Amino acid sequence: MYQDYWELREPPFRRAGAAHYLPTVVHDEALARLQYLVDSRHRLGLLLGPSGSGKSLTLEVFATQLRTAGCQVAHVNLLGREPQEALWHTAAGWGLNPDRAAPSFELWRLLGDRLIENRWQHLPTVALFDDADDASHEVLSQVLRLVHCEPSADTPLTVVLAAATDRLSYLGRRLLDLAELRIDLQPWDLIDTEQYVCRSLERAGRTAPAFGNDAIVRLHELSQGVARRIGLLAELGLLAAAAGGLPLVDAHTVEGVYDELGVMDLGCLTS
Repeated sequence: MYQDYWELREPPFRRAGAAHYLPTVVHDEALARLQYLVDSRHRLGLLLGPSGSGKSLTLEVFATQLRTAGCQVAHVNLLGREPQEALWHTAAGWGLNPDRAAPSFELWRLLGDRLIENRWQHLPTVALFDDADDASHEVLSQVLRLVHCEPSADTPLTVVLAAATDRLSYLGRRLLDLAELRIDLQPWDLIDTEQYVCRSLERAGRTAPAFGNDAIVRLHELSQGVARRIGLLAELGLLAAAAGGLPLVDAHTVEGVYDELGVMDLGCLTS
């Protein structure tokens, strides 16, 4: 087992979620801009990036930060959601404890009342919608209605839509025209890639290097700086080097596992 070979307590590159967040310049800057969006009471913002760039993780970390600060946050993935289901999860995220069978008009009443309550209490109220580019037209119409739900200028409502950059048009012109801030997750640079690999290994219990410098450079080049690709290529590199009895993962090993994937654009890494 490659974990024993590298003296690891657990797979270093499979951990996900806010509890395992490893800060990078790219994601920390995105979090700061998201916080600005809420603090400035802007109504709608966009979080964009290529598939695998860390949009979902960024939203999860941001939701955790907001809840810690006492904000009411609904964090909902819109992929495959029915309209009533998306409304229900938004209401639940705002602490409304809606009935599972509540009809849409009842959910809208609850959401509207909560926004009025929070306006009087000056309580930031946030809706973070992941995979918005995969939402149905009906669900996106609900998001548009939510943005317009409480017309008062001092309503502390902020909505954030996360989408793949190349699918931005799927959100529709009306939502795009309302967006007040666009936050783009850029690919990591070489330093971010190196720090991510080293910190992930350290968290998993590895005290000595496992990747040669040439391997880190090649890993960064082949992954194009996309976080999810880096993690998968690094894990496959550890597995291949362990099978070959190598003391370190080298550039040749990284190239080998990349070639074995058989897809030059790494499509299997970005699903």
